[in-house]
Amino acid sequence: MTTLDPVAVFRTEADELLETLETTLLDLGEKPQDRALIDTAFRALHTIKGSGAMFGFERVAAFTHDFETAFDLVRQGRVPASLDLVNVALSAKDYIRLLIEDPDGTEPVFGEAILDELGRLVGGAKDGGKASVAPAPSPAPAAPVAAPAPALSEETGWRIGIAFAPEVLRNGTNPLALLDDLRDLGPCTVVPRLDALPGLDALDPEALAIGWDVTLRKAVSREAIEDVFLFSQDEVTLTLTPFDAEAEAPPKAEIPAEAPVAAPVSVVAVVPPTPPKAPPAPEPRAVARRTEERPTSTVRVEAERLDELMDRVGELVIAQARLSQLAGLHSDGGIKTISEEIERLSARLRDTTMSIRMVPIGTLFGRFRRLVHDLSRDLGKPVEFVTDGEDTELDKTMIERLADPLVHLIRNAIDHGIEDPARRAENGKGATGRITLTAEHAGAQVMVSVRDDGAGLDAARIRAKAEEKGLCAPGTVLSDQQVYQFLFAPGFSTAATISALSGRGVGMDVVKKTIEGLRGTIDLTTVPGAGTTVALRLPLTLAIIEGLLIRVGEGRYVVPLSAVEECVELPEGDRAGRGRDFLNIRGALVPFLRLRSLFSAEGEPDPHQKVIIVSVGETRIGLVVDQIIGNHQTVIKSLSKLHADVATFSGASILGDGTAALIIDIGQLVMGNRPDSLQEFQEVA
Repeated sequence: MTTLDPVAVFRTEADELLETLETTLLDLGEKPQDRALIDTAFRALHTIKGSGAMFGFERVAAFTHDFETAFDLVRQGRVPASLDLVNVALSAKDYIRLLIEDPDGTEPVFGEAILDELGRLVGGAKDGGKASVAPAPSPAPAAPVAAPAPALSEETGWRIGIAFAPEVLRNGTNPLALLDDLRDLGPCTVVPRLDALPGLDALDPEALAIGWDVTLRKAVSREAIEDVFLFSQDEVTLTLTPFDAEAEAPPKAEIPAEAPVAAPVSVVAVVPPTPPKAPPAPEPRAVARRTEERPTSTVRVEAERLDELMDRVGELVIAQARLSQLAGLHSDGGIKTISEEIERLSARLRDTTMSIRMVPIGTLFGRFRRLVHDLSRDLGKPVEFVTDGEDTELDKTMIERLADPLVHLIRNAIDHGIEDPARRAENGKGATGRITLTAEHAGAQVMVSVRDDGAGLDAARIRAKAEEKGLCAPGTVLSDQQVYQFLFAPGFSTAATISALSGRGVGMDVVKKTIEGLRGTIDLTTVPGAGTTVALRLPLTLAIIEGLLIRVGEGRYVVPLSAVEECVELPEGDRAGRGRDFLNIRGALVPFLRLRSLFSAEGEPDPHQKVIIVSVGETRIGLVVDQIIGNHQTVIKSLSKLHADVATFSGASILGDGTAALIIDIGQLVMGNRPDSLQEFQEVA
């Protein structure tokens, strides 16, 4: 039995809480008056502090306590949630993460500087505001004046309506313990609500069917009451109504005869109307719980176990393919029936396992809000960050490897693409730029786009830099799209000086290598003065793909089905052609490559060769093969390190007969074996 490491569990949960805190703080910077955001941030801090102390992270608990104390002034409304305060709070969140990841190696001086800055921002309110409140002077006895009725006198209390969700007991919450916590705040009268209690025959011992009405006779803040239910806020509905406890207190046994007549002057004036018997509707700040349906339960699973499961499913798919092939060689109907049943079950298992690995890309998009926020501040460029398609699902491995390329693209868009406010004003644009990050399904692929509304790409400037670096000869005829491809060359940069953000020419090179390693492609479009869009086209998964099994000579290969547009027969007049070859596909000219020549296949070609039309970005090209065998569930196996320099193939797969078939990397094949006629042909077309 596997024993969970409590420290690892804390780090995992703290990581989720810190992500929630960062998202909430960024939202708070845009909506500083949103009380719900302030409460969410405070609850995240409170939970991190308590869990840190529980698991022995004392420095985390101590720093978070000081952070929470300062932030509580925002919660109480004493300090506004300014943008400066949000920026310091984000730095505090980063420091908490460092304390969790490396408690011993994190210098305390950084935390002290952050707390000092927090103290400067909260100012005199840091001590709870008491120092700034002067005591009221005593009134002159000769001129008694009736004081105005206070909103909350020292004898004010609360009527609290408590309604828990039915499943609260199943979730491990003890309502009676929470009632005891309320009693710790002051004298309480607790009356149960029994009107919803079912009969004995319908009673569910695990479902809570009663509520409580509590009268708290002490002046405490609303926040103190809500803090009692801080960790069960999703399971309870609170109704809080203040009242004057002194006015409803029973009469005292003795009333001094010498009591001055003017003493009780304002007591009657502050008594509110008697509340109705039915509980009032919850106030906007009350914590609500949706009880229509029970939340879906989840289980934490290590990523390595999912990878291992996917490997086992892949082996099962290979074994099933071999069984199907053997069953086809026998006339026994029973064997064929069993083979078909196993094929059906393995297909369902494959789909289920792959769906487990699929993760909404919104989990990745959320990370870049902080990046845009910091770059906008550092560069002095107001930037609006917009996302769309967060529910689009992608393999978890793809999402992990996609983070770095998107970081480089967003940094370049803000640094190079979006103009400073003065230049935007000259061009008739608003002062605030916009970065749009979107994701959508495009057939069997996912397209992730980064778009800015900046100045667009300067083809002349890029070409001049390419000529300076010797990437192209002066006078070479190149289209704009070909010029833009120089941006992905190693060491290429148009920045005049090297800064912390750009100038070394490694960003776009990393983007290209990573996307090609994911078997994806990059499309780059720009409109001068209106902005640039970089679209990344990626396969849904890296584990199992739909492929088209083909034969070239005696070898068999797999073409990813997501890249295939159509298949046609090679015209008889083009079967012996060489070099400048192209087809007329419904009026569109499409160049083609002969795979027999590229792969040095031996023997005579088949008399009826086929052409597979594939697309790479905006380019369509044909691949001439001897035979199209059919669709194939392709379990991808990585090539060994000895074959790391073989760019034409992205991997291999095991066929049903036990032999291997190489998986063709369409992008590398087309770019690395570009026919001489392709450029001229595209210019003519």
